[in-house]
Amino acid sequence: MDKIIIIHWDKSTGPEPVIQYPPDKKFPPKDLFLKIWAIHELEKDNSMIEFAPDEKSKQYLSLLQNFEDEIYFLILEYEQESVMDNVVVDHPDILAIISKNLIELIHTEKITRAISEAYNTIKNLSVVEEEEILLSFFRDKIKFTILKILRKGAISRKQLIEILKNKYGFLTTNIDLILVAFLRENLILKKNLYGKRVFYFLIKDISYMRLPPKNIESELFREDKKSLSKYKQKIRDHFTKKNCEGFIDEKKILKYLTNKDILQLIKELRGKSISVKACLNILNNREDILEDLLDENYIYEVKGTILLFSDIRFIKFTPSYIVDNLIQRYEREEIGKEEFLIHLQLLAQENQEPPKLQFEIN
Repeated sequence: MDKIIIIHWDKSTGPEPVIQYPPDKKFPPKDLFLKIWAIHELEKDNSMIEFAPDEKSKQYLSLLQNFEDEIYFLILEYEQESVMDNVVVDHPDILAIISKNLIELIHTEKITRAISEAYNTIKNLSVVEEEEILLSFFRDKIKFTILKILRKGAISRKQLIEILKNKYGFLTTNIDLILVAFLRENLILKKNLYGKRVFYFLIKDISYMRLPPKNIESELFREDKKSLSKYKQKIRDHFTKKNCEGFIDEKKILKYLTNKDILQLIKELRGKSISVKACLNILNNREDILEDLLDENYIYEVKGTILLFSDIRFIKFTPSYIVDNLIQRYEREEIGKEEFLIHLQLLAQENQEPPKLQFEIN
């Protein structure tokens, strides 16, 4: 994606550019906005339209918004036949949420930072792998803080902002944009209660853990069955005789996950075994990291070949533990009866018949 632009439609003078990101680029010509507006007029049932000028390589997505009796449209500019096309198809709801949030901040001092965050959020939807997105819930301080708050059960938007500000020192007001990632991963549900009050309910939680590798194939095992047997036995012993708690939420796991070289090595080893030399190349010749991974049983070396010993995977699971939190908070009158019952019902639906898998491995 090249840029994001907000346009105000003046009934007398036509399209008026308000702000764009990145800010150092020139606004597109006025006739482009007029053409986009004409499409909106022709397709009044669609608040989201696409426009691809014949003579240019650029493509535009426009989302129409009404705010305080004024008309605005948010425009995304990107290359034709780019990965943004997939974002438009897969995430129209998220684009609509981002557009609404930005327009509502249009006359505030927060719009400059908000449009920057929106730009990066949309761009990440098109280029970031699922594993990287899930990792962000633990690497990004405000996302992880929000996740911890949501683990205590139903919470209103207002309460969430107050806790972030007063207890953790986060002064963000653009909470809806941050929560786009939670909505996209189906971790939360958003509901309006008591008229217009917005509440959030955690329906899926995330963790990460070590798991045995799926693929243990290697060329050297074709002629060396003894090494294969030894490798399998060591994996079996490691994952059956150790305390399972050691494989969940280990600080060292997160340390490895946030190291791009280690994460790249793990991804490479999921598909095949590689030489020690190739392993060091991925780790930028950090022999200390190689030795650490061997000592901690994340990788396995035999005859100059490196194999995966412990894969690291993200786990999404139904947070049944929230039931106890909800009961205690309800008894302390920290939440009302309606949000208490709604969250219980949402969690019950995750366990309804026919039986559903209560976790998924990413």
